[in-house]
Amino acid sequence: MSMQKSAEGVVVAAHGDEGPNMEGRRDAETSMDEGDARRKAEMPEDSRKVAGGTRKNTARERQTSAAAEENAQPETTKLLEEVLRRENLIAALNRVQSNKGAPGVDGMTVEELTPYLRTNWPRIREEVLSGRYDPAPVLRVEIPKPDGKGMRLLGIPTVLDRFIEQAILQVLTPIFDPRFSESSYGFRPGRGCHGAVKTARDHVEAGYRFVVDMDLEKFFDRVNHDVLMARVARRVKDKRLLRLIGRYLRAGIMIGGIVEAHEEGTPQGSPLSPLLSNVILDDLDKELERRGRRFCRYADDCNIYVRSKAAGEQAMQSITRFLAKKLRLKVNKEKSAVDRPWNRKFLGYTMTLHHSPKLKVSSKSIKRAKARIKEITRKGRGRSLPKVIAELTTYLRGWVNYFRLSQVKIAFEELDQWIRRKLRLILWRQWKTPRTRARKMIERGIEKARAFASAYNGRGPWWNAGASHMNAAVTAKWLQQQGLMSLLTEHRRFTNLT
Repeated sequence: MSMQKSAEGVVVAAHGDEGPNMEGRRDAETSMDEGDARRKAEMPEDSRKVAGGTRKNTARERQTSAAAEENAQPETTKLLEEVLRRENLIAALNRVQSNKGAPGVDGMTVEELTPYLRTNWPRIREEVLSGRYDPAPVLRVEIPKPDGKGMRLLGIPTVLDRFIEQAILQVLTPIFDPRFSESSYGFRPGRGCHGAVKTARDHVEAGYRFVVDMDLEKFFDRVNHDVLMARVARRVKDKRLLRLIGRYLRAGIMIGGIVEAHEEGTPQGSPLSPLLSNVILDDLDKELERRGRRFCRYADDCNIYVRSKAAGEQAMQSITRFLAKKLRLKVNKEKSAVDRPWNRKFLGYTMTLHHSPKLKVSSKSIKRAKARIKEITRKGRGRSLPKVIAELTTYLRGWVNYFRLSQVKIAFEELDQWIRRKLRLILWRQWKTPRTRARKMIERGIEKARAFASAYNGRGPWWNAGASHMNAAVTAKWLQQQGLMSLLTEHRRFTNLT
């Protein structure tokens, strides 16, 4: 509540001339636009039903329809004022503050944004309205890819630019999102990974047991600005807003203290980037729908489901040509393939080869989870075990929540056993000397002779962590009492809730 009051205090002064009647009219117009969008998405352009059939509209009817549509939609030539509307800015500021995030090139933190806006927002607002506002360069950072192969390039805008971009996003989303494909799941309100993998399973169950797994090569770094802006301009008629979006796309990139030109791509890390990626890839969705293909797309990860390998090869070739010619995008041939769905992963999941396939955690996702768990437990030598378990549980709870759709439980059982062994390894190393190890095991109920024999066995720490004497001394029940969460138990709880 205090955050909302703070945000409202920042922007209220610049919007004193807008009354409730104006806001109500805009809300009504937005609602009408969304309804009209859904209706148009369901009806072919320039046609209408007549006596159970379909006929083309006349030129006069098309003009009347266009005029009615224009009256029903918000004024797309005045979207910039909608972006700078008080309520929209308050929501944008709240979102940026809740997302937190690292500073950009100017070093300003999220906490410093509100005081800065109190002093400077009237000037910034006037610059945005007059077309004189220039976004700051984004800060280039590199993070390792989850598979460990190469680095992922991220662009961190300043918190001020994240605030303005978020305000733009909130206005553009109701305009574009209702027209996106039902088979698009990435970065959309009310949609997500789980919907995508469920639909993928349904396609395979329906008999489409080959998948065209397409990976776009460096998609976020290769998006052509002209192609993208042409598609944005189809729905956005406010030239001032188009210019501002174009400036954000062309904002320089600071690498090692030097600003370089940004001639293509949408920086990952920008609030606008996910929506813009859907805008340009919507052409791909519409082409697949036109061809009658079954597919699931999450951002640049697209799977097309077909009945035979030959159909898959043909689809791969034709869609690759379409992407290159129409969108100037390149398919990564090394990562793309036509294969059985159970040999590929999609959003961390794979599936069994049964006639009615079951979702399960992919082997790569398990490998990635183990790498993260190793990072956490590696820091355990100098910390108490309950602290390590507390950090571990935070990660595990989010992990099992994401993979709660898995219908195969063996991954959770095996990972539980492996995690307990990692924790026993920490204790074995913390006990250090054979005498201390023997004493600790005796304290935990191991017979004296067995404890000393185990402590002086000369085996390595990992072997001892998995041996019967450590399983008996450090039981699963004891680890649970220290706060360790069982993945299998948590998964069962999610299954029962579902």
